[in-house]
Amino acid sequence: MGPAITNGRAPSQTVPYKPKTGEIPTSPGVYRFRDASQRVLYVGKAKNLRARLSNYFQPLRNLHERTRRMVTTAASVEWTVVGNEFEALQLEYTWIKEFNPPFNVVFKDDKSYPYLAVTLGENVPRALVTRSRKDKTSRYFGPYTKVWAIRETLDLMLKAFPMRSCSDGVFRRAEQTGRPCLLADIGKCAAPCVGRITREEHRELANEFVDFMSGSDQRYLRTLTKEMTDASAELNFELAARYRDRIQALTAVMEKTAVVLSDNVDADVFGIAHDELAAAVQQFIVRGGRIRGTRSWVVDKELDLELGELVETVLQNAYDGDFAPPREVIVPEVPDDSEALEQWLTARRTEFDGASRGGAVALRTAQRGDKAQLAQTAAINAKGALALYKTRRSADFTARSQALNVIQDALGMAEAPLRIECYDVSHLQGTNVVASMVVMEDGLPRKDQYRRFSIPETTDDTDSIYQVLTRRLAYLKEEAAAPVGERDDETGETRRKKFAYAPQLLLVDGGQPQVNAAKRALDESGVRGIQLAGIAKRLEEVWLPDSDYPVILPRNSDALFLIQRIRDEAHRFAITYQRSTRKRDISTVLGTVPGLGPARVKELLGHFGSVARLRQASVEAIAEARGIGPALAQAVYDTLHVADAAQAAQPAPGATGE
Repeated sequence: MGPAITNGRAPSQTVPYKPKTGEIPTSPGVYRFRDASQRVLYVGKAKNLRARLSNYFQPLRNLHERTRRMVTTAASVEWTVVGNEFEALQLEYTWIKEFNPPFNVVFKDDKSYPYLAVTLGENVPRALVTRSRKDKTSRYFGPYTKVWAIRETLDLMLKAFPMRSCSDGVFRRAEQTGRPCLLADIGKCAAPCVGRITREEHRELANEFVDFMSGSDQRYLRTLTKEMTDASAELNFELAARYRDRIQALTAVMEKTAVVLSDNVDADVFGIAHDELAAAVQQFIVRGGRIRGTRSWVVDKELDLELGELVETVLQNAYDGDFAPPREVIVPEVPDDSEALEQWLTARRTEFDGASRGGAVALRTAQRGDKAQLAQTAAINAKGALALYKTRRSADFTARSQALNVIQDALGMAEAPLRIECYDVSHLQGTNVVASMVVMEDGLPRKDQYRRFSIPETTDDTDSIYQVLTRRLAYLKEEAAAPVGERDDETGETRRKKFAYAPQLLLVDGGQPQVNAAKRALDESGVRGIQLAGIAKRLEEVWLPDSDYPVILPRNSDALFLIQRIRDEAHRFAITYQRSTRKRDISTVLGTVPGLGPARVKELLGHFGSVARLRQASVEAIAEARGIGPALAQAVYDTLHVADAAQAAQPAPGATGE
């Protein structure tokens, strides 16, 4: 997949295999990038091949870093023209499966999920648990995530619909001997093998089984309840008891799955959480208005994809193999080529269920109602799965050690950075400027050593970084000049203050401008032996001082994962502090209003939900809050707008430090 790390070197401005623009057709098609050994690196589709491929052959400095890696790793590009977008989608899907290109996102789900099947194509239909959907004459329900759950469902269903569930060998043996198996004796099979019911009656039983599993559960319960009541009224208590047992069995089946939508809804609901390095997918399988199963998986990303492109890749992989799409697929964002994707999903549905039971597949987002709530739940689950994936990955000692060694080599450090400090600046449109410092030792957070900084006056982010690091490095300079710390009364040893420990690696959130500002603070402090670097969020590039090109860590490496994690933690810590100061500031301003105590301030903030909404509210809107009358609302409005006007009239702050 090309070089693992590029260390600040300028990439070539052109690639030798770039085709002439006039040679590339403007038709829809599919393209493939290959390396020198003819391995397919990336497969993509385009509505207009010339327009799409021209994006890859811009000056290399303008390309996204991961795209640049793919283009420079490749040695050739080829394309195939097709008739329309749908054909392009089909061909892209086929080639991704065939070539498994390393720069495409491929969601690998190595599980085979169980289904509940009814073999309607046989003379005597059978209910069974299977992991294959190859028989076109059978009806399948699921998939289920746990095999024990589907076996339990089948056991309960056989109490209500006692159809055949035995193998062909057991069925033939019962026919030959005239003796049914144990299931007939315990009431879980109507024994068509020995003629207790006719084959026509048994098929009707199988059809009722299928109808119930297809979503007609409430109708059957109403019918059985009426028959039980009629039997009881006729004093036929034995028949009424049998109906009661069937009702209890069917009710137990229905309680196994949550009722979320109306009975006629068949849909798959997808939630996707992703960042620059990984993506987590949560799929809720809704059949007959109930969640019949769930699927979830997490993968590393190689190229950066927008959410719409990611949705397309997710669906292609979700409905690969034995999975058939339902009539409705709900996604967080509809991709641009949704019509072609719907056509492909419809073809997949028809392939499994046949033309009579197939039908068109609709691809949409959920805007409101129960479906939107379920989509939100799926998104929350996906977000939790992504967080859990990151937590487990960062807890691996071996992976952390390897990550620190890779960072050492990539940045040219003399030793592994056992202590890393990362700094981030946060503000609200240039006001309430704060910064954070987070610490990792041996690849793990040291929250007791986190620090927060207030920056009263600053010109921009680079000046804020300079101020913060000047203040932080002053502690290290003082420690070097007077290294005597507090003495432990029990051991007699000198204890260093936590803030006086020097990091091996100092990270700032940002690119070259922020790194240069940090370098200026480091040079002026006189502190030596600290490696400085910046991490740019959009491209996940690591910048070194006085370097025109960044250090590129492998996309799926634990080293980049560790750096990304500490950067995100610094950002979170800074945002939390910035919000707390903003809330404290507005509370201080409102506290000057006569008659507005802490309780009413809290009520105001809770009523509007945010400071921004409170500032934008009219006098009438403020008066609607509980405990706030017209006169008090006017006073609040005047106080806020006077404070805003005073702040706007202040001159631009100068670049001063504490």
